[in-house]
Amino acid sequence: MVVETQKNRGVDNAQAETEHLSRIGRSHARKEKHLAVNREFSVAVIGATGVAGQQFVEALRGHPWFRITAVAASPRSAGKSFADALRDPSGSSRWYCDQPPDEDVLRLTVEDAAEFDPESVDVVFTAIESDAAKELEPRLALHRPVFSTASAFRYEPDVPIIVPGVNLEHLEIIAEQRRARGWKGFVVPLPNCTTVGLVVTLKPLLHAFGLRRVFMTSMQGLSGAGRSPGVPAMDVLDNIVPFIPGEEEKVAKETGKILGSIVNGAFEPHSVPVRATCTRANILEGHTEAVQVELERDTSADAVRAAFDEYGRDICGRGLPSAPDRLIQVHDDPYRPQPRLDRNAGGGMTTSVGRIRLDDQGLRYILVSHNTKMGAAKGAVLAAEHMAEEGSL
Repeated sequence: MVVETQKNRGVDNAQAETEHLSRIGRSHARKEKHLAVNREFSVAVIGATGVAGQQFVEALRGHPWFRITAVAASPRSAGKSFADALRDPSGSSRWYCDQPPDEDVLRLTVEDAAEFDPESVDVVFTAIESDAAKELEPRLALHRPVFSTASAFRYEPDVPIIVPGVNLEHLEIIAEQRRARGWKGFVVPLPNCTTVGLVVTLKPLLHAFGLRRVFMTSMQGLSGAGRSPGVPAMDVLDNIVPFIPGEEEKVAKETGKILGSIVNGAFEPHSVPVRATCTRANILEGHTEAVQVELERDTSADAVRAAFDEYGRDICGRGLPSAPDRLIQVHDDPYRPQPRLDRNAGGGMTTSVGRIRLDDQGLRYILVSHNTKMGAAKGAVLAAEHMAEEGSL
């Protein structure tokens, strides 16, 4: 008994050492890649005063390749310093993120987004409402690359919906987008934040076992609704709101496009039906999703865990500044993942998975993903890093 325990400890120690050396290797790779991109890109954040825009400012803090040289917002904020634009009439700061913005960014004068000159920067990140994006983003993309959190162009036939580590090959459609629209730049949107964690976990299942149908119920963090208008406190306190208008349709449509392929220059969405029920929970950040999947091929829980654990090594091993050490973290603890404990895994870029179960009804699991980091601003920055490292920005 003692001998067996010591043996197991030896195996555990060896595994821990292997993982430690692997992390060191990834760290060295990250440093080498930082040096490989030998130029600095000036960037603008449009919609910088909102919750999603502030997350861009946070994601770009101290970035080795991208430097914020311009911020833009509504006419109400235009002409003020970014620091003053973040203050409400009472004098309270409306800064949302954990870390304060760089002093250099706070001193920037906020420009009117409608009049912003995209040729003054190299790259544009937008965090604006869809109606505004429909008008503004084409004007920006006429001259510069635009990475967007808005839904305005997600469903256009020449626009990819990008989730880093899942479908970066879809960026090939940009050439057609530029040709058809006469743009020097392009528009690359991320999906709805609820879609992100789902497709990150579905893609390895698709590759390994095939997908027949998907059912998902979400319990979504409040930050996904933004601050203005957001969710009224009296509606969500001590409560779960069982409906988010338009959310379920977005998840189904975006999942098909992201998991699909490009055939003869056009998107061919994956045919898997996705049935989503989306709710708003009294959680500040982090989307929790209960997923049930009918697979095409029989498998085991161990094989599913292995598929999750191995997925995403390509993008995580390239040394991109915003990439996590792993794309999916698998938990054996039946009480994990939890949004409070797991939303910031991998700097908010890792999707945490647990409660993996297989029965005659299919595969079931719980996931937690960070809706304003991997699901929005930081995910968009990672997509831009990929293109910068590839030389296509």
